[in-house]
Amino acid sequence: MSKSGKILVGMSGGVDSTVTALLLHEQGYEVIGVTLNILDYNYTGERVKNPCCSLESIMGAKEIADYIGFKHIIVDVKNEFQNKVVSKFIDEYMSGRTPNPCIRCNSDIKWGEMMRQADIYDCEKIATGHYSKINELNGRYFLSRGKDRLKDQSYFLWDLNQQTLKRTIFPLGNLTKPEVRSIAFTRGHTTVANKQENFDICFVPDNDYRLFLKEQIPGLESKYNGGNYIDVNGNILGKHRGYMHYTIGQRKGLNIALGEPVYVVKIDAKTNTITLGKREALNKNGLFVKDVNMMKYATIDSPLKVSTMVRYKSAGILSRVSNTGNNRLEIEFEANIQGIAPGQSAVFYEGEDVVGGGIIEESF
Repeated sequence: MSKSGKILVGMSGGVDSTVTALLLHEQGYEVIGVTLNILDYNYTGERVKNPCCSLESIMGAKEIADYIGFKHIIVDVKNEFQNKVVSKFIDEYMSGRTPNPCIRCNSDIKWGEMMRQADIYDCEKIATGHYSKINELNGRYFLSRGKDRLKDQSYFLWDLNQQTLKRTIFPLGNLTKPEVRSIAFTRGHTTVANKQENFDICFVPDNDYRLFLKEQIPGLESKYNGGNYIDVNGNILGKHRGYMHYTIGQRKGLNIALGEPVYVVKIDAKTNTITLGKREALNKNGLFVKDVNMMKYATIDSPLKVSTMVRYKSAGILSRVSNTGNNRLEIEFEANIQGIAPGQSAVFYEGEDVVGGGIIEESF
């Protein structure tokens, strides 16, 4: 694979990265494990329950590397994570959008730092425990869905660029999660084989983003509490706690009784207004995406039939994607879908392959 035979493996202390490092080590490569320290534990305190980024997981990754017998390094990226992920997360909610910080963390923090460390340690390739595949066509690298469709993580990796994809491998792409746990168990890593997964946002204690925003922004409640709920015709229905506490499609926790179920269908940060409507008001025919990253093809010169995912684990919907210029795409659905939230990611597929992705700007 490389002249030096060295591969840098991103390690979280979980079963997936452990098995990734284990398999490559068994294949004879010189493995160097790297774990990124992204959180200020003195600040977040005991409320953080996410095991993926805890001190325990960091030390667990080091113990695994020592046990298997390869070098392991810990890199402090707290400042970069705060500036590029946490601050952006706050800004997006305060702009009335619903962010997905894990996607930006992958491209801007994890792979950015792993690329730097790979250069320092003369590693040609980078490996992680993601359930996805990387393929090449006509000189372009692109993601494809992993064998385990229930664990496929290509949606979270759409923002990886060509240089990054060229240097990355996913040893678990052709394995299922049960197979990975079995490998860990049979190699004697029983504790990590049974380690529980967590899908919460690592820097948001108890996954309560509302409380997190309140702690981060002094005077948040007093400044924005009491904004108007309105209906789709602009009629005032009541008062809410502040626009940043709501997401598109939300029904529970609205604290308003209108005699029938209503949903958040629009968020206006400038006027601190939340529009409520019936479920059918959430129906959308399409959307625009910005900050596009193309994978399988360099450009989309004519409308292309794809399957679009607007959130992780959502069923893809048949669509037509067209280039509108200025790194912006229009996606038209063949059937209406609901719950499209600006700030989330839209990832479009051709069969199993990722054509590209972008940030949802607006829907129509």
